[in-house]
Amino acid sequence: MKFSGKLLLWTTIIIALTLGLSGYYFVNYVFRTSLQREIGQALDENSILRFAFETAALNVPVKYNLLQDSSVEQIASNLETGGQGTGRLLRISDEEKLVLYASDGFETDGALLDTVQENQYSYRVIRLGDRYYIQTGSSVNALGRVLHLETLRDVSQVFAERDMGFTVFRRLTALMLLLDIGIMYFIASKLTQPIRLLMQATKEMAAGDYSYRARKVSNDELGQLTQDFNHMSEALEQTIGQLEGEVQAREDFVGAFAHELKTPLTSIIGYADMLRSRKLDEEKSLLSANYIYTEGKRLETMSLRLLDIIVTKKEGIRAQKVQAEVFFEYLRSMFLPNGDMEFVFSYDEGVMWADVSLIQTVLVNLIDNACKASETGGRIEVKGYAGQAGYRFTVRDFGIGIPGEELSKITQAFYMVDKSRSRSRNGAGLGLALCTEILALHGSQLEIESMPGEGTTAGFILQEGEDGREHG
Repeated sequence: MKFSGKLLLWTTIIIALTLGLSGYYFVNYVFRTSLQREIGQALDENSILRFAFETAALNVPVKYNLLQDSSVEQIASNLETGGQGTGRLLRISDEEKLVLYASDGFETDGALLDTVQENQYSYRVIRLGDRYYIQTGSSVNALGRVLHLETLRDVSQVFAERDMGFTVFRRLTALMLLLDIGIMYFIASKLTQPIRLLMQATKEMAAGDYSYRARKVSNDELGQLTQDFNHMSEALEQTIGQLEGEVQAREDFVGAFAHELKTPLTSIIGYADMLRSRKLDEEKSLLSANYIYTEGKRLETMSLRLLDIIVTKKEGIRAQKVQAEVFFEYLRSMFLPNGDMEFVFSYDEGVMWADVSLIQTVLVNLIDNACKASETGGRIEVKGYAGQAGYRFTVRDFGIGIPGEELSKITQAFYMVDKSRSRSRNGAGLGLALCTEILALHGSQLEIESMPGEGTTAGFILQEGEDGREHG
């Protein structure tokens, strides 16, 4: 059963029970009130008849100072006749509870007389046929005799009104339930509308439409749930988009890797086959061997950098306080002996937190890329600045530059802006991907600014140590 159906069912049951109990209590309360009123009137009537009987008995001539049975019958007959039109029924019994006089229709047993005591009244509600009566009883002292006076008061109307009350109540309850069912159906539909919209949203998302959002139709808890669901959907869509991007990047990586392997392997196999299948002169043999060596070195460089990326992702860093001078002395020893480029090194003294070997790898890769982007004899500037945000390294070249649409892609593995230039210099497009991974482990990121034809500036910032200071 749907939630709206359950809500409607239980609401109807609760309303029916509430109406039933309250209606039953109300009708019975009215009935008991009316019945108590009738009982009071019946007892009052018995008291009046008792007084009238005793008064009439005092006025009757008697023999032997004892009221005769015939006189009793006469007085009772007069009392009954005096109540014509009132439906009065009475019965007189003697000391032995033997009936001396009874009105027509007074056919009850004498069980009530067993409860009658002197100067007290007793009563009970009885049913005779299809009629209801209040039977009262009392003792009468008349000229030395103790008689028993009983009356019957017809209260069938009170019971009829009770039955009518229950009938009207049942009909009214049925009508109210039908009306409540209609109203609650509308309310249940409105209350469960957010749930239905969420169900529709989950179905759409399960079918692959991750951009689908549930419509918010209320500001209550269900409305908040809808809003939270949409936030979750947005996060899920972003996550799926990232996963799809990663899958696509992995596919691109595999394709690029296969392509990068294919090119040097084709050259290596071709020249090796030439050396194997025919006899070449010394110059051609040396040229073939040089191609094999060059392409083999490129494969070696590519495999080592791939290994560095994998290891960097899996292993943490061993950061320590390092003087900036350590890095620049290392770079001078690496690149100043190279006479093909003009290198300019300048830096501020400072202390930073870093894994020395990994940051050296980043700087070497950035300088290597700057060399590949520059013509022979080009200028490469490597600088270090101590600032409030941390210690900043920059590597600037004045080479071919990078188009704006390429900047977001150059950190992807195997991506190369100028493939022919990079391959001619043993490039595989893995240097910046490795730099990105290393800097991420240091809580930093690579920042690249470039203009085609004017050059490129690549830099990053490392957190400074306590001893860091700016020095001109």
